[in-house]
Amino acid sequence: MDTVRRNSSIFIPEIQFQNPQQRHVLESIYRYFQRSESKDATSVLECRNPPNITNAWMFHLKSIWLFTFSDLKTIAVPETAFGIITAISAPAFGIPVSAAPSYSSILRRTPIVIFWVWVNLLPMTIDNQRRPSSILEDGLNKPWRPIPSNRLTPRQAKSLMLALYPIAVLTSLVIGGFRPCLSLIFLGCWYNDFGGSDVSWISRNFLNACGFVCYAAGATEVTLGSHFEISQYGYLLQWFLIIWAVIFTTVQTQDMGDQAGDVLRGRKTLPLVFGDSRSRIITCFPIAFWSYGCPWYWQSPVLAYLPCLTLGVIIMLRTSTRRSVEDDNATWKLWNFWLVILYNLPLVKYMSME
Repeated sequence: MDTVRRNSSIFIPEIQFQNPQQRHVLESIYRYFQRSESKDATSVLECRNPPNITNAWMFHLKSIWLFTFSDLKTIAVPETAFGIITAISAPAFGIPVSAAPSYSSILRRTPIVIFWVWVNLLPMTIDNQRRPSSILEDGLNKPWRPIPSNRLTPRQAKSLMLALYPIAVLTSLVIGGFRPCLSLIFLGCWYNDFGGSDVSWISRNFLNACGFVCYAAGATEVTLGSHFEISQYGYLLQWFLIIWAVIFTTVQTQDMGDQAGDVLRGRKTLPLVFGDSRSRIITCFPIAFWSYGCPWYWQSPVLAYLPCLTLGVIIMLRTSTRRSVEDDNATWKLWNFWLVILYNLPLVKYMSME
């Protein structure tokens, strides 16, 4: 086995590698740290920026886009959908029709909802990706991300993050979702700065579930209007708790395909703690439970059970039998689609009420 040790002030843990490719990845990123953090180093952005101003702007915009790209299917699209679906099906939660927004109002506010989710997601993803351990992981799992692909340095990423957090807060003050925004900042600090995502699979799943629910709550508040108070409606709070439980018990699906990178980072994810085979079995049980339990909670018609159960069974079969990294990543995408299907159950209930 190849061994790479730290030999400078930059923290790189001692790691045992099974093949030379992983060793090469670590050494390349290590050299990058030495270059980007040295006092006389030339900015990576300055090295790669084209002289044309238009091209330079496109370069920067693409870098920002790449920070959130892998989270579009996980956070941006599903939680935007949650807010819009919840607003449309407001009477199903006991919200009076007179207090619910009109369809035209929801349509007008949809771009604002998308922007709220994205502007709160961006600084969180930068904070998550700028640390040495994150760059080690991304160098193996997602080398196209801005920092491991040398589009900007960790120091520049930190400056960008610090500039974006106040923008997210001010945006939330103006258009709504202020408390979810502050909650996300707190959760992000716990997740990234205090190792909440690394020290235990329980804390990792807990924080992921809380993050999902905060994005969903913010999207819902922005869609319904800043005057709306979610805590006033018991059914809506119950649904948020159910969604939190769904995510807490099944979100480890994302960790199946990231095990090589998580080993580099020293994370204690569920598959690394319990083993690959055992964790896949553990994951299948809650997926089966929620695929039936969520439509049952909403007293859905029989036809509404079919997409939940069908996709749930597909995810269970893939999780237990298809174990390559490519298959696990595809299963993770299906998990996000399954979650959106669950989000639609209140809409089915509302349609049956009319």
